[in-house]
Order: sequence, then structure tokens, then C-alpha cells
Amino acid sequence: MATDNTEISHDFPSFFKVYKDGRVERYWNTDFVEAGVDTETGVQSKDVVISPEANVKARIFLPKIDGPAKKLPLLVHYHGGGFCLGSPFASAFKTFLSTLATQASVIAVSIDYRLAPEHKLPTAYDDSLAGLRWIAEHSDGKGPEPWINEHADLGRVILAGESAGATLAHYVAVQAGAAGLGGVAIKRLLIVHPYFGAKEPDKFYQYMCPTSSGTDDDPKLNPAVDPDLLRLKCDAVLVCVAEKDMLKGRGVAYYGAMKKSGWGGTVDLHETKGEDHCFHFFNPKSENIGPLMKKMVDFIQLN
Repeated sequence: MATDNTEISHDFPSFFKVYKDGRVERYWNTDFVEAGVDTETGVQSKDVVISPEANVKARIFLPKIDGPAKKLPLLVHYHGGGFCLGSPFASAFKTFLSTLATQASVIAVSIDYRLAPEHKLPTAYDDSLAGLRWIAEHSDGKGPEPWINEHADLGRVILAGESAGATLAHYVAVQAGAAGLGGVAIKRLLIVHPYFGAKEPDKFYQYMCPTSSGTDDDPKLNPAVDPDLLRLKCDAVLVCVAEKDMLKGRGVAYYGAMKKSGWGGTVDLHETKGEDHCFHFFNPKSENIGPLMKKMVDFIQLN
């Protein structure tokens, strides 16, 4: 008997739906812009392959350098999108990272981790950590990517992300410390509108990560219960939240957990009033973008 291939088995509005025949249909598709020179900032970008086996890629953003050549701090970026949407190759991230690289004088690498639900979590976590390990391969100046060899100071590394990307950035910072990863020195961790867990099960996350409870007893969703939290590898953390964001409470709770943990670094909280989740992407005309960008730039500038 033929099956109805239009019957939906799982539906997560704004993200994706899954049909009974296994097809996945996203509610919106990420656009793609070619790498090259950004006409607004002069930032050059190029795409590289981190893992041919897993088809994990990254886009590198190199700011225009005036004066004598010098090595710049390296920002490793993990994009948001609920672990299932987004890409470093999207126009929004090209604009954001070109601006950030210019204003903060950093070279940026945005990791294109594999997306759920086709690649169940923790695949995105594993790919994100693999991205930092790949960067660490350049510590002797003989890694596979010339731009990193020539322009990046791996003694000054910043991890950053928004939404699910912030969750991934935190995970990578902890795992780098727990594993004693050499070759990179993480100085800053920028957490913007993070996606963490709550007491009630998150059905959306559970579907993408069948091994997770989807609640705050999962260390990936609640750093406060992570036994490796004290091994977090960085000197300072900035947590950014937005007043109207439904995830604001989780970001504030993360800030509180970091404050109480005694991990040895400093942590600061910045709230944007009157704005919602990731407004600096979804509300590009907001007058609050400038102050948020300044806060981020001031935090990640490493002289």
C-alpha cells in the first residue's frame, strides 16, 4: 500500500518539519554569498575545508591591514540557528563578521558545523570542537591554511557565538580546557543570547539529540551541572541578553552559574533593553545594534 508522503511526523514551527518518509523541510533556507572582498569594509574572505571526511568547512575573514604586517587575535565564531539552520556563508554573517573583524582588528573563522536533524546532536558539538583543533594545528606556523599561519596570533584567541552558537562556543571552551588542548590560548568567551535548557523538557532539542533528556540535568544545556566547568579555558566571559528574549532567563542563569562556579576568570552581563532574540540580525535598523557591537568589540579587542 502506498504511503502518503505529505504526512508530517514532527513539526517544529520556525525551524523544520519531518515527513513520515524521512524528508526534512526547513521553514526558511539560508542564503549563500560568495567569499571575496567586502566592499563596505575591505575585509577579504575565503572558504576552507576543515574535515574532508565529514565535509566540515569554515569561512575566514581577514580585515584590511594598514601599515606594517602584524599578527592579529583570532576570533572563532559559531553561528546561531537552533542547531538546524544557518551557515557562515550567509549574507547576515558575512556582514556581521566583516564589521566585527574590522572594528576589533581580529581575523575571524566561522565554523560550518553539520546541522540537525539530518546530523543528530552532538554532531554540531563535535564539529565545533574539531574546528578549534584544526586551528591549533597552525601553532607552529606550518598548518594547512596560509592566512592563519601568516596573520593569526594563536596566543590571543576568542570564542564567540549567538543563540545555539553561543552554546557551542561555551562547550568548546570547556572541552579545550578539559582535554588540555595545546596550540591555542583562549582569552575571551563571548556568549550572545545563549540557548540553554530549563527544567521542563525541550521537545525540539530532544528530537535533535535523542540521547539528551532535553532538560537542565544535561551538562550541554546547563553548564552549572557540568563536572568539567571549572576547567573552562579562558580568562573572561561576556554574556549578552535581550530584555524581550524568551531565552533571557537562561542567559542570566548561565551568568549566575559562572559567577558562583569559581572557575577563576571574570564574567560580565550586558542586557539590551526593548529588544528580542538576536535582534542584531532580525532587526537590522535597530538603534540598539551600535551599543551592542561596541560592547562586543571592546570585550574582544586584545592588544
